[in-house]
Amino acid sequence: MRRAAALLLAAIFLVSCGGRSGGAAVRIGSKNFSEQVLLGEIVAQALEGKGIRVDRKLNLGGTFVCHKALTAGDLDVYPEYTGTAYTAILAKKPVGDPAAVRREVESQYGKRWDAVWSPNLGFENTFALIVRGEDARRWGLTKISDLRAHEAEIRPGFGPEFLEREDGFPGLAKTYGLSFGKRPAQMDLGLLYPALQGRQVDLIAGNSTDGLIAAMGAVVLEDDKRYFPPYDAAFVVRGAVWKGSAAVREVLERLGGKLTAEKMRAMNAQLDRDKRRPEDVAKEFLATLK
Repeated sequence: MRRAAALLLAAIFLVSCGGRSGGAAVRIGSKNFSEQVLLGEIVAQALEGKGIRVDRKLNLGGTFVCHKALTAGDLDVYPEYTGTAYTAILAKKPVGDPAAVRREVESQYGKRWDAVWSPNLGFENTFALIVRGEDARRWGLTKISDLRAHEAEIRPGFGPEFLEREDGFPGLAKTYGLSFGKRPAQMDLGLLYPALQGRQVDLIAGNSTDGLIAAMGAVVLEDDKRYFPPYDAAFVVRGAVWKGSAAVREVLERLGGKLTAEKMRAMNAQLDRDKRRPEDVAKEFLATLK
């Protein structure tokens, strides 16, 4: 009788903490911009393809919102970038070695929050300073250092995280000796490109995989002093889910290395330029992996 009871308890544990298909849904989160929503949708559909129930909590907010939700046990998985975790969450000074950054975030996340990093997805999404193509040609802007010659007339516009983070504007301004004549306008990420296109601002901090860069004919300025750290994309997973579900591990490991920066830019353009649904773009991408 005791042996039968023990086996029953073990079976219940495996169902609830293992495949989760018959227990609690895997809660997938994302930050509040297109690439993140798409990555969340990709992993959600991939898990559903394995028969795992999923609870989507996409478009939640910024880095700190998603991190807090995961560490509080309200999220199981969300996409993140190594450099963001290293500087924003671990509050470390930016460094340029991708392997060192990955080792540190893996170690610290495991120790502090029992969280696991999935294999890198295969692309980096770094901060990018972006100007209109015509202004780049008119002012001769090719690298961030070139901004100093025109800082009195350039109107910058940045997202709230970029204005506050260790790897954001404060450190960038110090590294490049920038002192703009006008204080950077703070705006939501979704408003940056419309503001640049509408000439409300002349300089924005976007992401290197943004699909609208090419669509607008905008120019990314070279980080000639190598200020920004590496931002390799991966998924952060609650340790209990990673350890308890072979199916979740299989899905996340299979996605490792499957996305290049070019693929990500192309898919982002479908979302932001062509106004396609993340669900449809994710489905098409996953079909290419079969």
